[in-house]
Amino acid sequence: MELRLLRYFLTVAKEQSFTKAAEQLHITQPTLSRQMASFEENLG
Repeated sequence: MELRLLRYFLTVAKEQSFTKAAEQLHITQPTLSRQMASFEENLG
């Protein structure tokens, strides 16, 4: 598991919004959504 994906996950949980989390992480919301899908896949 990449630490970057864990950081993204924690930011989404903290902000309770993909849009706000993406803004805080300085990435686009579709990119964040794809990364979270990858994170979920890695967890099983």
